[in-house]
Amino acid sequence: MQDTAPTEELARRAAAGDTAALDALLRSIQPDVVRRCGRFLPCREDAEEAAQDVLLQVARKIGTFEGRSLFSTWLYTVVANGARQKYRELKRRAAEQPAVIDVSQHVDPRTTSVIAGSKIDLLEAIERLERESPHLVEPLVYRDICKLEYAEIAERLGIPLGTLKSRLHEARRQVRPWLTDLS
Repeated sequence: MQDTAPTEELARRAAAGDTAALDALLRSIQPDVVRRCGRFLPCREDAEEAAQDVLLQVARKIGTFEGRSLFSTWLYTVVANGARQKYRELKRRAAEQPAVIDVSQHVDPRTTSVIAGSKIDLLEAIERLERESPHLVEPLVYRDICKLEYAEIAERLGIPLGTLKSRLHEARRQVRPWLTDLS
């Protein structure tokens, strides 16, 4: 198991305004941020781009990290939001581009990669869940994508453990048919 103490200490120092600690923190978390973004986004280049946005957000918002929870938990929130934002941005950009004349140049990840297609389907389902039941999104993202422990999620969201489990169950119940009824 990885020792998180140095990262947690760097985060506390960076939150207090130590710029050298912030630089060291950003360098140390960068590989993990790219990997975490990759859990959301099917293309490595997109995950790397999202990771750069996340690192920028960390640098800008580190002062809001109060140390009441682990930095890694705080970071999961920033990563999840950043990766989902990048997906929405990429989707919007694709919709705004003129139609591609050469069909061979446009490749749908769903037809070339099961993993990429599954990630896109999951992101679409999360977007739909966000529209229909926004209070269910964070429990689903934190548990099923970020792989956080139940107690950590409940603490992060400020809700009782039973409420978290209930919301997670409901989120999965709602998302399941959207993921299985794809055509």
